[in-house]
Amino acid sequence: MTSSPPLATAGRPAGTGPARSAAPRWVVVPLVVNLVAQVGIVVTGGAVRLTGSGLGCPTWPHCVAGSYTPVYNPEMGLHDDIEFANRLLTFVVGLAAVTALVVVARLVLTDRRPATLLPLGAAPLVGVVLQAAIGGVTVLTQLHPATVAVHFLVSMGLVAASTALLLRVREGADGPRRPLVAPAARRLAGVLVGLVALVLALGTVVTGSGPHSGDAEHPARLGFDTAVVSRVHGDAVVVLVLVLVALLVVLARTGAPARARRRGLVVLGVVLGQGVVGWVQYLTGLPELLVGLHMLGAALLVVATTAFVLGLRERLPEDAAAGLPPAAVGADAR
Repeated sequence: MTSSPPLATAGRPAGTGPARSAAPRWVVVPLVVNLVAQVGIVVTGGAVRLTGSGLGCPTWPHCVAGSYTPVYNPEMGLHDDIEFANRLLTFVVGLAAVTALVVVARLVLTDRRPATLLPLGAAPLVGVVLQAAIGGVTVLTQLHPATVAVHFLVSMGLVAASTALLLRVREGADGPRRPLVAPAARRLAGVLVGLVALVLALGTVVTGSGPHSGDAEHPARLGFDTAVVSRVHGDAVVVLVLVLVALLVVLARTGAPARARRRGLVVLGVVLGQGVVGWVQYLTGLPELLVGLHMLGAALLVVATTAFVLGLRERLPEDAAAGLPPAAVGADAR
C-alpha cells in the first residue's frame, strides 16, 4: 500500500510541527495541571468506592443532614472522612479548570489566538459543574451502578477534552488542519476511537456487576453474570488490539510521521498493560488495589488515544494554506 507524501508548505517539510514557537511555560503548566487533576479525581473517586465509602456522606450537597462537613460517628469509621475528602478535591479540580479557562482566555485576548479555543478551554470547568450534579444524583440514588457508570464515563470525556486542550494550545499554528496519514489510516483511527469508547462502557458494566459497589452494607448491583460480562469486555479489548495493530501496519507502510507511529505504540502498550491488569484482577477475585490501578490505566488509555488521534494531522499557519488544494488541508479550515 502506498500513498503520496504530504505536501510541504511555506518552506517547511510536512509533519515537522507548527511554524510558531511552542507555547510558553505559563500557558502549558496550568493546562498540564488541569489534565493531571482530571486523571487524579478518577483515581480518588475509585478509592472512595473501593473502600466502601461511597455513602460516607449519605446526603448531598450536605455530608450529613444539616452539615456540609462530617459529624463524628464511630459506626462510620473513616468512611465519611474519605468521601468528604473526595468532595473537597472537586474544588481543587474546579480551581484547575478555572485556571485553564483563564489562561486560554488570555491567549485569545492578548496573543490573538482564535476565539474558537474558548469552548475547548471552558469544557473542563463545565464538566466539573456537571460532575458535581451527577455526583449528587449518584449519592441520592444510593450509588446505583448506572449513575456510577455515567459519573465515570463523563470523567473519561473530561480527560479527553483536557488532553485535546493541552495539545491544541501547544500546536501554536491556528490555520486549517491537514492530515499527515493516508485515508485508510484515518478511517481506522475513527474505528479505534469507537472501540475505546465501547471498551470503557463495557468496563463499567463489569464493575457494576462485581463486588465493589461503594457501600458494603447495601450494595446495588446490575445483576449480570460477572464471568459473562468480563468475557465480553475482554473480547472487545482483543478487537481493539487487532484494529490498533492494523492501524500501526498501515502507518508504517504508508510512510506516516515517526511521531504518529510512536504515539500508536504508546496506545498499544497501555492497552496491553490494561489487559494484563484486567486478567490478573479477574483471576484473583478483583482485589481493590488492582481495580484502582485498572481505573488509572483507563484514564491513561484515554490520554494516549486522544494524543495519538490528534497526532495524525497537523495545523498549518493561518497564511500557509493559500494555493493548496482542498484535499491537502481537509474540509475543516477552523
